[in-house]
Amino acid sequence: MVSIKDIAKRAGVSISTVSYALNGSPKVTPETAEKIRAIAKELNYVPHAGARSLKKKESSLIGVFLSNYSGVFYGQLLQGISETLTNFGYDLIVCSGERSHRFIPERRIDGSIILDSSFSTDELLSYANVGHKIIVLDREIEHPNIGQVLLDNKAGSTLAIDYLIDNGHRKIYLVTGPKDSYDSNKRVEAVRQTINHYKSNFQIEYYEIEGDFNKTSGELAAKKIIGSYDGPVAVFCLNDEMAIGLYDYLQNSDLIIGKDVHVIGFDNIEITRYTNPRLATIDYSKRKWGALAAEQLIKLINEEKVERECIYVTLITGESVRRV
Repeated sequence: MVSIKDIAKRAGVSISTVSYALNGSPKVTPETAEKIRAIAKELNYVPHAGARSLKKKESSLIGVFLSNYSGVFYGQLLQGISETLTNFGYDLIVCSGERSHRFIPERRIDGSIILDSSFSTDELLSYANVGHKIIVLDREIEHPNIGQVLLDNKAGSTLAIDYLIDNGHRKIYLVTGPKDSYDSNKRVEAVRQTINHYKSNFQIEYYEIEGDFNKTSGELAAKKIIGSYDGPVAVFCLNDEMAIGLYDYLQNSDLIIGKDVHVIGFDNIEITRYTNPRLATIDYSKRKWGALAAEQLIKLINEEKVERECIYVTLITGESVRRV
C-alpha cells in the first residue's frame, strides 16, 4: 500500500509537506502542492481514514451504541437516525459490546447516541467532560455535552393499566424487562404507582414476573400463569416481544387469549398487527425517536444548546384485551 512516505520520496520533499499539500494547507506553494497531488494520483494513493480523522479531528461518522442487536425493535429507530444523519452529511456505524466504547475516547466518531446499559453514567460523564458530544436514550444525565431524548414510559404504563382496569380486570400480572434497563424500570415504577392508586377503590391482585425483553421471557411467564390459573387474568408485558412469546406458549394450552388471558404489550412492533387476536399495545414513533436523537446530536456538535426531549405515546386497543 502506498504511503505518504513514498510520495515524499518521489517528490523530494518532507512527509509533513506532503501531508500539508494533500490536506489543502496554504503552507505549501500551489506549484509544490500540484506536483505532490499528481504523484499521489500516479501512485494510486488512498488516504487512511483513521489518520485523516485524527488530523482533521473529525470523521463524519456517528456511533449508535446498542445493548444488543436481537429482536425487531431497532430497525425503525436506526432508520430514523440514518435518514437524518445523511441529510447533515454524516454516516452511521452501529456498535455493541464494551470493547466498542473505545471509539469515543479515540475520537473515531464525531458523536454518539447511546441506548446501551453497558455504559455507566460515570463513564459517559467522563467523556462529556473532555468535549465528546452524546445523546442518551436510556437514562437521565445533566451535562452541557449530553442531550436526552427519552420515552414517556410513565404515560405508556399508566395508559396500559387504565385500559385493563376500565375493562374490569382485577387480577393483573406484570412481565418486567431487564433489571438494568432504564425503560423497564421506569415502566415498573409507573405500574406500581397506578396499581396502588386503584387499590384505594378496587380489590386488585397484582403480581410481577421477571422478564428480559425477549420471547423466552414471555413463554416462561405464560408457563407460570398457567400453573396458578384460577380464572381470567390480565397480563401487561413491558415489550411486545415478550407478549409474542406469551402468545406462542398459550397456543399450545387450553387457555384462550382475549377470553381467559388478556394481554397488552409495549412498542407496537410491526408483527403485532398480524397477531390473532390483535395485540393491544402502547405505540410511539421509533423512527421519530431516532430522527430527533440525531437532530439533537448535530446541534451539540455545532455547539448549540439542546433541551431534554420526550417521545409521546398512545394506546392501541386490540381484541387481546376484552371486558370481563
